[in-house]
Amino acid sequence: MNYELKVRREIADWEEKMFKSPGWLEKTSKTIGNRINQLIPPKVQSVMTTTIRSIVRTALFGAEYTPSRSVKSNPELESSDQEAKELFTLYQKIAVAEGAGTGAGGFMLGLVDFPALIAIKMKFLFELAHVYGYDTKHFSERVFILKVFQMTFSGPENRARLLSSIKNWHIEKEQWRSDAEYSRNMDWETFQIEYRDAIDFRKMLQMMPGIGALAGAWANYTILEDLREFAMNAYRLRIFNDDLSP
Repeated sequence: MNYELKVRREIADWEEKMFKSPGWLEKTSKTIGNRINQLIPPKVQSVMTTTIRSIVRTALFGAEYTPSRSVKSNPELESSDQEAKELFTLYQKIAVAEGAGTGAGGFMLGLVDFPALIAIKMKFLFELAHVYGYDTKHFSERVFILKVFQMTFSGPENRARLLSSIKNWHIEKEQWRSDAEYSRNMDWETFQIEYRDAIDFRKMLQMMPGIGALAGAWANYTILEDLREFAMNAYRLRIFNDDLSP
């Protein structure tokens, strides 16, 4: 089968799965997560929001996540996909080791895991951009990374809006050539809540005595897998749409 046709079918399957009605496990985990969230002190939630804001601002405006990996010039999709999978394997191993280590330490180290995992995911996304030929020195590319991150960990309504933005990025990116208004207009509280809700059930298991290390490794493994699927398909969509744009 032609590789491009294969990828287009994978993207169609991914989009269908993305908007499929949640099953019993998803509904149950959401209910449990909501109950647990009610027990989290407001001060802790405030720290989580502040942490996300700090890490995302670093990703948007700093050089910390800019990879040493060179930007591929006019890469072929198949070779980029293969390199992306190899990169993902590396970062997934890092995330699993980090989750197992902090999971073994109970609640306090579980809180340490929260910013560490976001940083791992940001580093992965920045490197992935270069694999697909997009230079993260440009502010618009950093905004795109943030949209991919948000889409992965959003609810259906926001996910549909973000997917539309990604499909039309060859047009929308023109408004993100500078950082003048982006950070000021960001709804940090909603960003934090949606991200937290998306990973809650998996990460809360990490804080349970006796199974923390195993649960932490499993949680980070599956969370990175979600991010890989969304990020690779987002960049594949961009490549197809960039080829069609004038």
